[in-house]
Amino acid sequence: MLSKNQLGFFYMFISVCAFSLMDVIVKWSEDYPVGQVLFFRGFCGIIPILFLIPKDRYLDFYKTTRPFLHFKRCLAGLIALVSIFVALRNLPLATVVSISFAAPIFITIFSIFLLKEKVGIYRWLAVLVGLIIFCLGLSYVAIAIRKLSSTEPAWLISFFFSFSIMLLSFLSFYQGWILPSLIDLFLLSMVGILGGLANLWLSQSYKYSEVSLVSPLKYLGLVFAIIFGYFIWNERDVFEKKVICFTT
Repeated sequence: MLSKNQLGFFYMFISVCAFSLMDVIVKWSEDYPVGQVLFFRGFCGIIPILFLIPKDRYLDFYKTTRPFLHFKRCLAGLIALVSIFVALRNLPLATVVSISFAAPIFITIFSIFLLKEKVGIYRWLAVLVGLIIFCLGLSYVAIAIRKLSSTEPAWLISFFFSFSIMLLSFLSFYQGWILPSLIDLFLLSMVGILGGLANLWLSQSYKYSEVSLVSPLKYLGLVFAIIFGYFIWNERDVFEKKVICFTT
């Protein structure tokens, strides 16, 4: 029988794995408008949640006693999600993931200055947006989920977030959405399913363990990003820099 802390670690681990796979697909989907990818993240993210709603809550599953906290959690999450989706279009995978961690992002910024790499305005904006908005948004998400989990089920927390993502995506119709092929449709759907599961497991992790205890496991996401970036996008320079930083 696992203790609460062990359960918290387990749920955080599988959440990081799911988020890492989702990031890979989001980076791959750069030919599709961000809003369209957000739609699949929100719409398909609701699918896993439907299987968790208790039978006696089918008619009133959306009812909550803490609507304002749900709103703030969703707003912070949307800011962080849009920021990272945009950053994934402009930066290497490992660099984007490192934005969410304080130490690795400073390593990335210092490497830009010390190695005198040429970085355009769009990449600078992606780094700044990721560093400031994403980190602040993600930090508040963790706190809000921890507070909500004391009274709200994980599936309800995840439902409101996925639903809010879907609503936000409708604002991007003007960009002209692209009709995906069957393979692309499957992959885009996996963005939502993986994201939905990851959020469910993240909520469960914060429910069983303290935020400060399980949050360091998120650094595994950087390891996964380095590996995926190296083998899928041939991001060798990023791989070598991160390895040097980890070993010195």
